[in-house]
Amino acid sequence: MKSLARIGALIAVAFCGWTAATAPASAQTYPSGPIRIVVGFGPGSTADILARLVGKHMEAKLGQPVVVENRPGNSSMLAAEAISRADKDGYTLFMATVANTLNPAQTGSAFNLGKNLEPIALLGVVPNVLVAHPSVAAKNVKELIELAKKNPDSLTFGTSGNGTASHLAAEMFNQKAGTKILAVHYQGGAAQGVTDLLTGRITLMFNVAAPLAPQVKADKLKAFAVGQPKRTSVMPDVPTMDEAGMPGFDVGIWIGLLAPAGTPADIVNKLSAVANEALKTDAVASSLKTQGIDPLGGTPKEFAEFINADIAKWSSVLASTGLKK
Repeated sequence: MKSLARIGALIAVAFCGWTAATAPASAQTYPSGPIRIVVGFGPGSTADILARLVGKHMEAKLGQPVVVENRPGNSSMLAAEAISRADKDGYTLFMATVANTLNPAQTGSAFNLGKNLEPIALLGVVPNVLVAHPSVAAKNVKELIELAKKNPDSLTFGTSGNGTASHLAAEMFNQKAGTKILAVHYQGGAAQGVTDLLTGRITLMFNVAAPLAPQVKADKLKAFAVGQPKRTSVMPDVPTMDEAGMPGFDVGIWIGLLAPAGTPADIVNKLSAVANEALKTDAVASSLKTQGIDPLGGTPKEFAEFINADIAKWSSVLASTGLKK
């Protein structure tokens, strides 16, 4: 009987050792292998650029390879849904953008970025700016609103297509300002819209700030306000919408890092610390500025709160315009 008890004790010890060895990884042992960051857009996209910049720093700090994998499709929703089903071990991550809150809000999808994935860090934003043809008789946002109300048929918003971020930025402006500026959609993207804006065929547009900066500097376009809470390094003299008298206006194209929901908190926090550290390095900060990306950063909790607010914001705009399915 004693020998049987001893054997049982040995088995119990062995079992405890086995379960400890097969238990989920902790921050002390993580990572022990390559990390994969999946991007829902092609190589050279803004999300891809940011993933590679931050990934390179993570690789150096964590001592393991960080591989960026491009998996485009359905505005990156295919990748988002796939990663939400991946192992919850911190070895498969996802680089999300505003498309991952905007798309579900628009289509009525059950997918929820902040619930199906675990926020790690809000990394950066590509600022949008409200620009106009020089013929528009307004010097600032307040005068622009007055002009739109007095002459409702005199202004038009160029967009990248019905239901796109630039279209919804225009509709958000209408919603907050109480105006009814007509949207003109360009199905081929923003390039043709910018050309028509320069010639005066359309009068207004929300578009990425960086490529418009030379046109603003040359007085070929006038910039009214940046569509985000903070001024951008691309156009430091242009006020934010808050400063221009329209508080709570944020239509920047944000990018952030997430993991499958249920990934251990200590691993999420470790990844968040390294990602935030990357944004503060001279190499990453300089590269982001060159690409027209403003660094953000923050804790997993702050990113989760940001995602919830972003979903609520787009749901409100979509509901008011009748675009929500």
